[in-house]
Amino acid sequence: MKRSTFIFLLLTLALGAACTKASLKTTYDKQTTFIEGFVSAQMKSDPKATLTQNGGAYRLTLHDTLFHQDSLLPGGKVVLQYACYTLTSSSVNRSNLVATNVKSVATAAGWSLTDTTRWKPDTLILGKDLVKGLQAGLMGVQEEDEAFIMFTGEYGYGARERGTIPARSALVYQVWIKSIDNN
Repeated sequence: MKRSTFIFLLLTLALGAACTKASLKTTYDKQTTFIEGFVSAQMKSDPKATLTQNGGAYRLTLHDTLFHQDSLLPGGKVVLQYACYTLTSSSVNRSNLVATNVKSVATAAGWSLTDTTRWKPDTLILGKDLVKGLQAGLMGVQEEDEAFIMFTGEYGYGARERGTIPARSALVYQVWIKSIDNN
């Protein structure tokens, strides 16, 4: 291969990588705008909601249980119910539901599942097999909190498609915290 051809190929690859990186940044910036719009709308409808940002995740706590002493720490366990939505605008709706363990949420979205074992709270351990955004968003939750945890595709599944979740999707988890255990 001629030296000039080799240099041309290297420059083409570098330019392609730079364009891809710029495109991803634009995508994630747009998702951040959607998240901020969602947060703004929720806070207008519930002025008592509290916003926390941590490690690329936004957590909007609707029913804050400040009277509880314990907050979820790294390595702690959380028992929760959830509904997960892709975020393609500044709002979520039933058509964007991709996963849930709440029967009423699934029914409202038109899902008809026969596996009744699916309708129980899940137990998650912080730091173990969770995407970065969900892990960061759950950090600090308390028993009986209800919250929305939102993050861009950068902190989600990235370039991987995951079941019904498209690659690079911004996600919103609505969570209902049943219990935490930091021991």
